[in-house]
Amino acid sequence: MGTVRLTHGAGPWCAHLATQWIEAEDGSRERLFAGCWAIFGHGNVAGMGEALYAHREDLPTLRGHNEQAMALAAVAYAKAEVPPPQ
Repeated sequence: MGTVRLTHGAGPWCAHLATQWIEAEDGSRERLFAGCWAIFGHGNVAGMGEALYAHREDLPTLRGHNEQAMALAAVAYAKAEVPPPQ
């Protein structure tokens, strides 16, 4: 693998999140972060869209239109993915 240039803070952040895994006791692996939410157009995250696009295979981005909808969808995903305690 050659040199990877990450020209702003968002690139290393996305690369780091995309490489995080959880290993279960049975040896199976799954990604720690299934993806991320974003509302583009906010000027305080310049470069984030470009970095997320570059890592779209490993860290899919879902676009939200408001924070409440994203929070409700994240809770529903967590409830569907995590088994209840025994």
